[in-house]
Amino acid sequence: MKLLHVDSAITGANSVSRQLTQAIVAEWKAANPGATVDYLDLAVNAPGHLDGQVLSGGFKDEVSERLVSQFLAANVIVVGAPLYNFSIPGQLKAWIDRLAQAGRTFRYTEKGPEGLAQGKTVIVASSRGGFYSNSEMGRALEHQESYLQAVFGFFGITDVRFVRAEGVNMGPEAKAKAISDAQASIKPTLAANQAQAKQTA
Repeated sequence: MKLLHVDSAITGANSVSRQLTQAIVAEWKAANPGATVDYLDLAVNAPGHLDGQVLSGGFKDEVSERLVSQFLAANVIVVGAPLYNFSIPGQLKAWIDRLAQAGRTFRYTEKGPEGLAQGKTVIVASSRGGFYSNSEMGRALEHQESYLQAVFGFFGITDVRFVRAEGVNMGPEAKAKAISDAQASIKPTLAANQAQAKQTA
């Protein structure tokens, strides 16, 4: 198994999403002792934002090729995604923009777009300062988890899981409880590709 561990929070050691991605990767490595891990820190090495030169060049630049190849080689992708201003960090969006390549992660057909990255598992470590999942207004304002679910689904990935710490800026007790609850929800199971292999064995 190949894991790709991606962090994007700009808050360093104070980051809740980084704490959660570390815990998720540790649990998956314990459950899969032979797993290898690639690490990508987008806050330290952020890819440049998509521009006309990259787009018109068909994503043939070194950065785009390296990132999409790394993504496609992974069986499990663990993504740290804090909620910033109702959405995801700009550097995480820049990474996704480099992955969204026609012919690599999706293609257009007569029946519409088709994802080409099937069989992967994505686990999102989601951290939020407030509460967004327990009210209609909160869900309307949230463009973090909903966006990631949509874009990875567009790539053909149907196994997208969320480990969520919500309300982390609502005081020390609320933060501690949010992190504890999120960590307790980390339960490695078969990855999507492992399940397929088991069915065909």
